[in-house]
Amino acid sequence: MNPLYNYLLKLADDSFIMGQRLSAWCGEGPYLEEDIALTNIALDELGQANNFYVYASRVADNGKNEDDLAFLRHEHEYVNAHWTELPNEDYAQTILKVYVFSVYQKLMYEALSDSADEELSAIAQKSLKEVRYHYTHAASWMKIFAQGTEESRGRLIKAVDNIWEYTKGLFAKVEGEDDLIALNVAPDVEALYENFVSVTTRDFQDFGLEYPANPFMQPKSRTGYHTEYFGFMLCELQYMQRAYPGCTW
Repeated sequence: MNPLYNYLLKLADDSFIMGQRLSAWCGEGPYLEEDIALTNIALDELGQANNFYVYASRVADNGKNEDDLAFLRHEHEYVNAHWTELPNEDYAQTILKVYVFSVYQKLMYEALSDSADEELSAIAQKSLKEVRYHYTHAASWMKIFAQGTEESRGRLIKAVDNIWEYTKGLFAKVEGEDDLIALNVAPDVEALYENFVSVTTRDFQDFGLEYPANPFMQPKSRTGYHTEYFGFMLCELQYMQRAYPGCTW
């Protein structure tokens, strides 16, 4: 399998599944402005996913388009990080998910902006403008929750305790990624993870939160093995195309 194709699916699947998760809040946000803000973040993620899927479909050159890649693969063929498919739960966990993912994407797209692959670099530069806003928005809410009421702080701490062990899975590699790193097409994710720890440690101090001390991290992210939540998501995502093959609007 083409390493670049695998890598593009990694980037696309992350944004696609994260966007789908966040879209569940559309019309359900705590108040109108925040509802619109989170919906816009979801739309940004879906737009990024589309750009990567379009490029991946050209790289594969097998007659499958971006919609086929998004909606008609089997569960084990998706290589998104486990973090993206975790449930929203309450708003504190949702904001934590957006915050961590935005830190990851910001570091990733900054590095990819200098990729030897010009098209990948162009997509990353365009996406970076969006995720900088995502980071500012989510970090602001992290601080509000952490320094707000006893309940808001408690909910945020509970969310960190519940899902932080999935964060390192964002930096897991896909097959052939080391070849792309050697060619300066993709950045070294181990270096990115070190930067991620530095950024989040600094931010947690600013939020007034204790940084997670447990070193355990969940394995098998990006291997085709998914959490128990993913299958239910895929059923919703694929229903129309499976029930009415080739349907158009």
